[in-house]
Formats: sequence, C-alpha cells, structure tokens
Amino acid sequence: MKANVVKRLALPAAVAIVLLLALAYWWLENLPHEIFGTVSFTLLAWHIAVNRTWFRNLFRGRYDAYRVITLVPHLLLIANMAVVLVTSIVISKSVFEFLPIPDSIYLRDVHWFAAYWVMILVGIHLGLHWSRIMEMVRTTLRLSPGNSTRTLVLRIAAALLAGFGVWSFSVLGIWGKLTFTYSLAFWDFSAPVTPFFGHWAGVVSLPAIPTHYGMMVLGSRRRSAPNTNRPDLRADEGPSRDAARA
Repeated sequence: MKANVVKRLALPAAVAIVLLLALAYWWLENLPHEIFGTVSFTLLAWHIAVNRTWFRNLFRGRYDAYRVITLVPHLLLIANMAVVLVTSIVISKSVFEFLPIPDSIYLRDVHWFAAYWVMILVGIHLGLHWSRIMEMVRTTLRLSPGNSTRTLVLRIAAALLAGFGVWSFSVLGIWGKLTFTYSLAFWDFSAPVTPFFGHWAGVVSLPAIPTHYGMMVLGSRRRSAPNTNRPDLRADEGPSRDAARA
C-alpha cells in the first residue's frame, strides 16, 4: 500500500520538478534543457500509464458540473503538453538534431507560450487532486483526520502561499508570457537561481489554491444533492469530508 502511495505521489512530483528545471533555459543552456524536457515526457508517459484507468473511464457514466470542471483542465493540459512535445522535436538543436526538420523561429515562440500555460495547468491539476494527495499522505503517515488545529495552520499557510504566488507572477512577468506579449524583462541568471525556482513554485501554487477550495465547495454541494442527479460512475469522485478539511 505504501509503495503504491509513494509511486503515485513521487512520480507526478518528479515530473513537476523536471519541468521547473527545464524552465531555466538560459541558466542550463540548450543540451541540459532538452535532456530535462525528454526526461519530463518520459516520466509523463509513465504517469499516464499508472493512471490509465482515468482515460478508460472518460466515456463511462454521466457528466455533471463537477465532472466537467474536472475534465476540461485535464484536456487543456494534455493539448498543451502535446504542443510542447511536437514543437520541442521540431526546434531541437541537440537531442533530436538528427531529424531532417527545418527550424522555425515562430514555433520557438509557440513552444515557450505552450510551456508557460502547461505550468499554470499543472497548478490547476494539483489543486484538483490536492484532497486526494492529502488523504494518501495522512493514510501513509497515520495522521488522525479532522484535526482542527492542523486545518487552520494549513489554511493560513495556503493564504500566505497565494500571496507569494501573486508576487511571483509579477516578478517573473507571467501574465505577459501567458498572453504572448513580448517583454525584455526576464530573470537575471547571473544572480542566484534558487529564487527563480521558488517563484515558479509560487506561480504553480497560485492556481492550485483557489482550484482546491473551489472544488471543495462544489464537491460539498455535489454530495448533498439527491443521488438521482449524480453520475453513475464513481471515477473522479469528490474529496471525502476528512480530506476536504486539509
């Protein structure tokens, strides 16, 4: 049981870490960037294989608002990752340089644009599954559910992290990157690079936090609704009451 929990938690965490490393292109230079990108897609394929049941259940059962809201960000994440993968192969100068594909400056811009949106969607993906993650962590560590003090501390930490995420959006100029706006403002990689990763962690956390609490509210309403209005399929069920308190 614990091994399965570790695999389900460690694998997506590894994907997120490698994606963060790949974002530091001007610090790593091209070859390490492409290697990290290749590793991230390898881990992502493994992650998809581990969660293949989710894909099998897409066309099963009925869809309510909760299930639709859960599905759309996943489809957008898949689409953006597909764009990043295809463009990375086309513009490769190291790992896939042997392929007879002409380079494209335009596709470089598309590659970066899609990559920035991937990070936002990864944050939303994290928020959608945060209750399940916390439940697995509590089960593994044998923590008692429904601890009001721990819940309060976690919510204060979430508020502080959201504030840091807003600041990080400004520091990294994320809004301009998400709207395909050109800007000369970028991180100075001659300075210490650790804050760069810290700010990107804040950027990923910002969409994760409102997504998590929004789904808590929606999930609570879903559970209180008559059973006749709920989908037949139990896949992607809302968080349990204990998990939602985290």
